[in-house]
Amino acid sequence: MSTLKVNAIRGTGASSDAISVNSSDGTCTVKATNNLSNRRININGAMTISQRGATGHTGDGYSLDMFARQQSSDGAFTITQSTTSPDGFSKSLKVDVTTADTSLAASQYAQIKTKIEAQDLQKLAYGTSAAKTITISFYVRSNKTGNYGFSVNQSDNSFKQVTYQYAISSADTWERKSFTITGDTSGVINDDTGDGFIISWGLAAGTNRTSGSLRSTWTAHASADQYAGQGVNLLDSTSNEWYLTGVQVEISDHVTDFEFRSYGDELQRCKRYYQQIVYASGNEYRLMNASVYDNSNPGAQCYGVIHFPVEMRAAPELAGGLSGTDYWRHKRAYNGGHGAEIFDTIDLKKSSTTTAELKGSGNFDGGQNGATGTVYTNNASASLGLQAEL
Repeated sequence: MSTLKVNAIRGTGASSDAISVNSSDGTCTVKATNNLSNRRININGAMTISQRGATGHTGDGYSLDMFARQQSSDGAFTITQSTTSPDGFSKSLKVDVTTADTSLAASQYAQIKTKIEAQDLQKLAYGTSAAKTITISFYVRSNKTGNYGFSVNQSDNSFKQVTYQYAISSADTWERKSFTITGDTSGVINDDTGDGFIISWGLAAGTNRTSGSLRSTWTAHASADQYAGQGVNLLDSTSNEWYLTGVQVEISDHVTDFEFRSYGDELQRCKRYYQQIVYASGNEYRLMNASVYDNSNPGAQCYGVIHFPVEMRAAPELAGGLSGTDYWRHKRAYNGGHGAEIFDTIDLKKSSTTTAELKGSGNFDGGQNGATGTVYTNNASASLGLQAEL
């Protein structure tokens, strides 16, 4: 029988051991990032949460939770939550080009990005001699092969950045990509609720963002470096599609298996940044209890308070289908001769990280001041969300 004696096992190209072996008793210690939960720092990496809806995201801003689209071009693309996914995953973010732009101006671009809250990055110890190495990995797929750009900005240190390139080698095939980034000993990440990292995937970019150099260590921000050498213009045909899932940011000098969380756990994390209170799906969906404040007509008003199930990152703003003809109704607890009061608009009066006071207003028969009741949707397009995004 042969015996293999080693002090450690280390992956090809790794700078530290994956498994260490005690020379006296032979016990093995597996590196913590391989066997502990809570390795994944980012949220919604498996694209399972889409509180704003699974389809129809055509404008700049957040689509699937924690992931935003951004562009400045003559083309257009739609974001959907897709069921096309690698083995072991159920969802992905899909980019579908709907208007082509075959010739990008120097300043034009299109990208997908996600952010990580600064206080959740304190474990990286950036700005100290103990700054941790991280690995970022993701699964990507497209019919459009070629070189794409990828970048990470460190927001609190003058947008210091690292920039990389990855290749989609086979059309319509899932490929996993990863980048290992040495910790920044000079760039402090503030312990606050602002954005610590901005992670971006380039879909198309003009020379203002592609004419620089790739930077694998943290360097001063330069726009020309962001997607240096990107050869793909995903917007050049309405036949083009691009998919993303399995995004993972972890403290490690090598890529590990994607860490899955339960749907409920991921949803609760997402609600710190966005909460859908009422969906645009029909009538008679309850928003809040409210009391009539001003029964004059026109301009009657009612007020109510909602309490958030999860404390939000900051005092939120309202989003959704807030205003339209007969969008809302205030149905009083005691009728007293008055029917349901139909009105048009919901506004935010004031908010904190845990509650919001809302005002309903419009031309309705307000009845008696102080009358209490419940506000419901009165139109399938009426909806309300709370956003406190990074």
